[in-house]
Amino acid sequence: MAVAQVAPTGVERVFPDDEIIVSKTDVKGRITYANAVFLEVSGYTEDEVLGEPHNMVRHPDMPACIFRLLWETIASGREMFAYVRNMCKNGDHYWVHAHVTPTRDANGAIVGYHSNRRVPDRSAIAKVEPLYASLLAEEQRHASHKDGIDAGVALLRATIAATGMTYEEFVWSL
Repeated sequence: MAVAQVAPTGVERVFPDDEIIVSKTDVKGRITYANAVFLEVSGYTEDEVLGEPHNMVRHPDMPACIFRLLWETIASGREMFAYVRNMCKNGDHYWVHAHVTPTRDANGAIVGYHSNRRVPDRSAIAKVEPLYASLLAEEQRHASHKDGIDAGVALLRATIAATGMTYEEFVWSL
């Protein structure tokens, strides 16, 4: 299914603090499971999301370098936490604090990924928005998409290094 290009509306959707958005993907990032909260918040039906790339909910204001770091981390077998701004089917958006982990088979091979997303702390979003805006601006300064992502990753790593923290410590400090 080709996802229609929708313009962001600037309207934020929220979901209750006690609910968790859950999805699972195969190793290529295609959705194999989406819970009712995912479907309700994103505005998609199960038929519309199953088998589709998870990036169908990627908001254009999200820097690609965050997803590069995410894929590098989870493909290496480690978990990752990140703040993510996703886009709904109608162009609205919603913020999440995502926890993505590899799913392994009985032999320990990675066979997919599992993501739980919770309501983020508003003070963390206030801190991450300007960082993401600077990363996105850095990515967009480059003619090549790949060069832009590389530059965004370098800026993100330099920004975190300047704090004296690891990525994980940085995320949890927000």
